[in-house]
Amino acid sequence: MKKSLGHISAFIAYSIFGFNIIICRDLSTLALISPMGLFCFRAIGAAALFWFVSLFLPQEKVEKSDFPKIFLASMLGLFLTQVSFLKASTMTTPFDTSILTPLTPIFTMFIAAIVLKEPITLKKAGGVALSFVGVIFLVFNTVRAGGGVTETQPMGIVYMIGNCIFFALYLGAFRPLITKYSVVTFMKWMFLFSAIVAIPFDIKELASLNIATLPTKYLLELGFLILFATFIAYFLIPVGQKVLRPTVISLYGYLQPIIATVMGIVTGMDRLTWQKVLAAALVFTGVILVNRSRAASS
Repeated sequence: MKKSLGHISAFIAYSIFGFNIIICRDLSTLALISPMGLFCFRAIGAAALFWFVSLFLPQEKVEKSDFPKIFLASMLGLFLTQVSFLKASTMTTPFDTSILTPLTPIFTMFIAAIVLKEPITLKKAGGVALSFVGVIFLVFNTVRAGGGVTETQPMGIVYMIGNCIFFALYLGAFRPLITKYSVVTFMKWMFLFSAIVAIPFDIKELASLNIATLPTKYLLELGFLILFATFIAYFLIPVGQKVLRPTVISLYGYLQPIIATVMGIVTGMDRLTWQKVLAAALVFTGVILVNRSRAASS
């Protein structure tokens, strides 16, 4: 039952992230708020929501020795991951972003093997490889609409690879810490630390920004970014992390291009083909294989 809840949580969280890619790219393209500014809004908004929710729950004491670990987790899982992605979204084409994102589960598998001693079994490696092939196959068989960045800059690639490595480190190294505390307790400190670090970098923009002048569509997308793609999604990911191995969690990231493809089909910007069905089947088969591979304790 717990594993089923973990899979459902990961599925919903990464489905939200699938929509988030499109929203972030739209917000970044309009350039009304800088990438750092967007992250500040996410961090401040989510921190406020998690601390508010914590007022209605039993108070949980965090050991002093764990605060440096939570701070490092917040830097890898939130600050560096999100800022690098938002910066990359202004410097890479949608196609190149889609090609680079699937590297995260590969990095996660190796990091979990080193830090958590999770064995890289033939079944696990095969599952990761199968899902990787599936998502790359999907990328190459997807018709994309124009708009956004038309040429990828070298630094955009560096930011995307950094994004993959940072989140892989978070998923692969911090499961023991995440299982130690409730989701709300862990996340309220994660986002508080991220907000404290981010605000000084963007204080001038935040002080001069007039929210009332922003278009309604932009404000609605910003609201989605804070409430759904940050507060709800980052509440659900630790739920999955508590019961699923890091590589399994990371493979759900492959839902993002699938969600983007489904949205394209629904809106008439793309079409359903046997290649897309096959790609989705490869991705989910890979997830099943990794989920059934033996753990370190086996």
